[in-house]
Amino acid sequence: MTGLLDLDSLHSDEELQIREVVRRLVDEHVRPHVAGWYEDGHVPVRDLAKAFAEVGLLGMHLSGYGCAGASAVAYGLACLELEAGDSGVRSLVSVQGSLAMFAIWKWGSEEQKQRWLPSMAAGDAIGCFGLTEPDHGSDPASMATRARRDGSDWVLNGSKMWITNAPVADVAVIWARVEEGVTGFVVPTDAPGFSAREIKQKLSLRASSTGEIVLDDVRLPADAQLPFAKGLKAPLSCLTEARYGIVWGALGAARDCLDTAIDYARTREQFGRPIGGFQLTQAKLADMAVELEKGYLLAVHLGRTHDAGRLKPHQVSVGKLNNVREAIAIARQCRTILGANGISGEYPVLRHANNLESVLTYEGTSEVHQLVIGQQLTGLAAFT
Repeated sequence: MTGLLDLDSLHSDEELQIREVVRRLVDEHVRPHVAGWYEDGHVPVRDLAKAFAEVGLLGMHLSGYGCAGASAVAYGLACLELEAGDSGVRSLVSVQGSLAMFAIWKWGSEEQKQRWLPSMAAGDAIGCFGLTEPDHGSDPASMATRARRDGSDWVLNGSKMWITNAPVADVAVIWARVEEGVTGFVVPTDAPGFSAREIKQKLSLRASSTGEIVLDDVRLPADAQLPFAKGLKAPLSCLTEARYGIVWGALGAARDCLDTAIDYARTREQFGRPIGGFQLTQAKLADMAVELEKGYLLAVHLGRTHDAGRLKPHQVSVGKLNNVREAIAIARQCRTILGANGISGEYPVLRHANNLESVLTYEGTSEVHQLVIGQQLTGLAAFT
């Protein structure tokens, strides 16, 4: 952060050490390459997963099965540092740990946990999370994917859209409608009838592998079902975990933009002096720094609440709504300080801004989070 409020004093030495490990990892494995990945629309998912696994990042906030069992605050700091590198890179870790691994860890059988979690924590198996559909994003209750019984087996049909890691995944957690409601399945991606195609021509999250999943009579044994996942509560609990990571991650993108803008303002000269010496530039920097550090205070509070076992979904909605909204505003304002250089891939600012357009939408749009908060305030649901 900017150092205005001495925010490091809010953390233990262990938390700060974890932050430094992830920061160095990003400096070594992400920053030198991410502009090229973004331009090419390709990221080496498996190589990154192995590098992240070596320091225990994959599923780091889960316990057992080769996972680190770190605190929610430590996980948040890791998300911040990852997204300071790139939102797509943080998404890789979030989807692996907070969606795919968390779903198996929370709702799976012991056999499923033993089968998948150690290899996912080690980066040997990549996971994805299939909830969003081509026609059903914010309204998962209307999902069209179906699972029907055929003897002792299950047969899945349907499609999922905008699924991070899908083109390279070894296992997919797929949510489908059954007679009793909604349930989840652990689906090996080499199962006959399972296919995933890479989504091309993205203008955001280009350093991320995103796909469409098609399920064409995918036959699974009975034990592929997540036995404790009954109803929408199960996938929504996974989304709450992922949204919590975004509360922190968005701050990383904003911090990287602000750091870039401050450095630029100190050295870029116009009218005979650095532009950081002009009142208008300082006003922009001051406003952005205040919002960034306010968002950080919110993230720390939510993290401590999470570690105490008291975090509620509507509180995570407050964090995601505020921090992503402020992060994208900071990115856009930083672009104005860099002027024409702000659109260059030589600087990370517009890449972050473009990525944050996706972060603003996924894991619940701003409008959905406003309605979650509105329902908490009034006791009245306004989703329909």
